[in-house]
Amino acid sequence: MGSIPRLALGIMGNATSLLLYAAPILTFRRVIQKRSTEDFSCTPYIVALLNCALYTWYGLPVVSYKWENLLLVTTNGTGMLMEASFVLIYLYFTSAKGKWHVWSIMIPTVIIFLATALISWCLFSEHHQRKVVVGSVALATSIAMYGSPLVVVLVIKTKSVEFMPFYLSLFSFLSSSLWLAYGLVGRDLFVALLMDTKRTCQAVQEAEAEKQASKKVYEAGSEIFHCNDFSVKEAYDCKFYNKNCK
Repeated sequence: MGSIPRLALGIMGNATSLLLYAAPILTFRRVIQKRSTEDFSCTPYIVALLNCALYTWYGLPVVSYKWENLLLVTTNGTGMLMEASFVLIYLYFTSAKGKWHVWSIMIPTVIIFLATALISWCLFSEHHQRKVVVGSVALATSIAMYGSPLVVVLVIKTKSVEFMPFYLSLFSFLSSSLWLAYGLVGRDLFVALLMDTKRTCQAVQEAEAEKQASKKVYEAGSEIFHCNDFSVKEAYDCKFYNKNCK
């Protein structure tokens, strides 16, 4: 498992990653209470499921050397179970059209994982070669997951930063920082590149979300400036939450 600093970083990375994986619980609690998936998309959870599955495979002794990446297996294995639970809940409460959409993404996802696992296992004999194959595919899915504009689109569409809460951004930043250090200390290029990509995409997403949210608030305040004693925040609520504007 490597040096003590790397072990410590991996344990802390596990803790913050678990908090990050648990973040959607509040979203799916609302889905269960309302018995509706509303405007939520299941795509990010399916992509995250694929990412966790690939990095779990990456950390197993089949790909990595012995148990050098055991902590990758524990955190991504747990994440895989949680993401699968979220997808199942979504499938149960979504419409027939939503179910078709989920399966249309889920089937290619399973095919990609099985193809990657079989190719790395059957066609390559050395651990380094297997890590390159699995790590490359995992890195590509990570870019798709962390670089996806879905979060920003939701912020713009709903005119709310509800879908990008502060605690989610905080846990994401802490997790990516710890795993970046873990990859650098262990000289694992794919783990380090993954977290560097994640940090960059996260920064861009947050900047764009903040920019769009501020723009919508300003527009709301400008359009109903005739309301007496209204702050921009109140003007925003008045326009987009159908509050009385006198």
